Amino acid sequence: MGEIRQANFTLPADLLEELKRTVPRGEQSRVVGEALRNELKRIRFRKALDRSFGSWKKEGHPELARGTRRFVRSMRKSDRLRRRLPR
Repeated sequence: MGEIRQANFTLPADLLEELKRTVPRGEQSRVVGEALRNELKRIRFRKALDRSFGSWKKEGHPELARGTRRFVRSMRKSDRLRRRLPR
């Protein structure tokens, strides 16, 4: 987990009260830390999606012109055929 440091920040009163009611005192920092870690992961993922949006252009991937489902099926079919052929 690494080094532990104290942080001081504010929370909405209702959220803090629910945390105190729901989570035992000795586990509150762990729960908040896990929630923050998950939220940061979600934010990073969202940013990556936003940055990569539109990076696959039709001109660069003509194999997908008839649809991704058809392309994936053809890939799976060719893979099955390869496994059947003697080596």
